Amino acid sequence: MTIQLPLSQTNSEIVYPDSDGQPMADNTIQFRWITVIHYNLAWLFANNAEVFVAGDLLWYPVENNRKLRQAPDVMVVFGVPKGDRGSYQQWKENNIAPQVVFEILSPGNTPKEMERKLLFYDRYEVEEYYLYDPQKNSLTGWFRSELFLERIDEINGFVSPRLGIRFELTAETLMLYRPDEQPFTDYIEVQQQLEVAENRAIIAEEQLQQERQEKEIAQERAKRLEQLLREAGIDPESNG
Repeated sequence: MTIQLPLSQTNSEIVYPDSDGQPMADNTIQFRWITVIHYNLAWLFANNAEVFVAGDLLWYPVENNRKLRQAPDVMVVFGVPKGDRGSYQQWKENNIAPQVVFEILSPGNTPKEMERKLLFYDRYEVEEYYLYDPQKNSLTGWFRSELFLERIDEINGFVSPRLGIRFELTAETLMLYRPDEQPFTDYIEVQQQLEVAENRAIIAEEQLQQERQEKEIAQERAKRLEQLLREAGIDPESNG
């Protein structure tokens, strides 16, 4: 008699969670910096279909290991298409690791945690890593040499090789500049700029419309005057 054993469960699909249960930010300052960097980089590469920019997205570098993961505050990946993802599973993305990552420090981040993140980014071949502490207005950067991430000695004025953006530390805050030297702006500032531009466009259109109307009125008056002169037996085109 042959007994059929149940099929093995070892080949069941591994689930890679889309959330680690942690909040995106611990405070409004950290959240604002995350969104400013994310949206400005998204705008910067909006016309490049092969640059993916994400914020607070879980990155799994190794297949079949769902515990090995990290969620950079902002990450940029060159060579993969834009699009929505629940998580960044590297083996599904031509095994391309994020080349640039940003972390915004909050009071809840411990030195051990940040050391683990640095080791993770170093091990899984991040090319550029930037860590900003808005409370202390302190910026630290690392750039990959041939084998590992090395700390950037002079970060003030440094230009990211991958992004082309420039970092400037003032006495009060960090300033980021696009390759065209335009500063990064937050959503409210962009919205205000759009509203100002829209209002200017409306005013310009109203002025143009008024000029058109005044021109039409002047033309109508000229035609009426010409008609009255002709009715009076005067040729308006005569020089006499």
